[in-house]
Amino acid sequence: MKLSIITGDQYIQRIDALNNEVWIDGEQVKGKISEHPAFKGILQSKAHLYDLQHDQAMQSCLTQTDGQGTERFNFAFEQPTSKNALAKRRAATQLWAKKSGGTIGRSPDYVNTAIMTLGTSSSFFEDHFGENIQQLFMNARQNDLSFTHTFINPQVNRSPHYIEFSKDEIIAAKVIEENENGIIIHGARLLATQGGITDEILVLPVGGNTIDPAYVYAFAIPSNTRGLKFICRESYAKHASSSFDHPLTSKFDEVDSIVVFDHVLVPWERVFVYQDLDAVTQIFTETNLNMMLLYQAVCRQVVKTEFLLGLGESLANTIAITAYQHVQDKLSEIISTLEIMKALLASAEENAQKNKFGTMVPDEKPLMVAQNYYQKNYARLVEYLHLLGASGFISLPTEKDFDSSIGKDLDQYLQAKNASAKERVKLFRLAWDLTMSSFGSRQTQYERYFFGDPIRLSSSLYQLYDKTEYVKQVKDFLASNND
Repeated sequence: MKLSIITGDQYIQRIDALNNEVWIDGEQVKGKISEHPAFKGILQSKAHLYDLQHDQAMQSCLTQTDGQGTERFNFAFEQPTSKNALAKRRAATQLWAKKSGGTIGRSPDYVNTAIMTLGTSSSFFEDHFGENIQQLFMNARQNDLSFTHTFINPQVNRSPHYIEFSKDEIIAAKVIEENENGIIIHGARLLATQGGITDEILVLPVGGNTIDPAYVYAFAIPSNTRGLKFICRESYAKHASSSFDHPLTSKFDEVDSIVVFDHVLVPWERVFVYQDLDAVTQIFTETNLNMMLLYQAVCRQVVKTEFLLGLGESLANTIAITAYQHVQDKLSEIISTLEIMKALLASAEENAQKNKFGTMVPDEKPLMVAQNYYQKNYARLVEYLHLLGASGFISLPTEKDFDSSIGKDLDQYLQAKNASAKERVKLFRLAWDLTMSSFGSRQTQYERYFFGDPIRLSSSLYQLYDKTEYVKQVKDFLASNND
């Protein structure tokens, strides 16, 4: 049987060999990117996920075989065609998510889910573009490729009627030329999480009122394509070498980037949408791409909420505050959030239906409710941890403090009822890193806008939801009172 699953070492070696153009702190990364302090931690964490595919105890969960039993590939590349397949997909997604407490929002299965969904919906695409996306999908599956993705334009002018027409100053990435070899893209895109540390980049159409065909395209190209560069935000991990002081930042800072296309040639065989205005929105809805990505996200968010609950309970137990009703109230709110998310996820699976491409798609209503709810509620969960830890988060010593001559003072004065001083500080630093560090603040903002503007998503839910039956109930009740 062909193993189309890579190891962690293979992943890192492949990313190093690409020599992608990555900029951070005003400098271009030179040499092995896996040794750069900004990227070392997240690359090693992703490598660990790939290694789990080869663990015999987990392989049946994290991999899938084809119908002939000739190939074993990553679970995210399987087209789910039954409710059981969806449940298995959830289990695999959550197994990976638990390795980071749900803090890696772009684990490989996220964009790979997009590649699978598009590839198995090839008949949606015009002419030879369907063959292109199918080939891209099969190549990704057979080589266990990783992807970043982008579908947002730079925030130059967010007013409702702004359209970029300038030919002299191109900002949003657009097609400036086409020839027999492909299309030429110039300009910038946001917001490529893990940009520069994946094999390829998936570029999807920007939603909204697109009327210029020059902005209507979709393709996937290698991350080292000539003219393609990734300009990364400040790294949170570069000074977080201690896993004691920064247990999450040191391992899971994904680094977000601006993607610059400097006259990038995209070969025709890499393009699967071009100048098709209808496809701008339909690619997300007709293929059910949005729902498959949202399903992965909600699976991960359930795990993250479990992690938050575990942290909250651990904090309360360590300093013996669980007997207070206001503490129980805060923890019960996290419990309620967890159970609501689990119930919505179960409902989405139970009411899943096959689409016209044969994919078993979870019910969109509970998934959209879950995302609306979580985006608005996550900051509250973080606040509960802040309130539980209180001033205990303010003056946290470091690992070096414990190893110094003042360590004995810390051992005496920072001990807790149910933990030694060092154990207590280690736990509190974990909660601080998730909620108060630069990494933690980014996590809150990330979840707040994970699937887009919360108000727009609420509006979409309102418009989608069929309220006819419930309005009729009210009318019938009023009518019966007149009898």
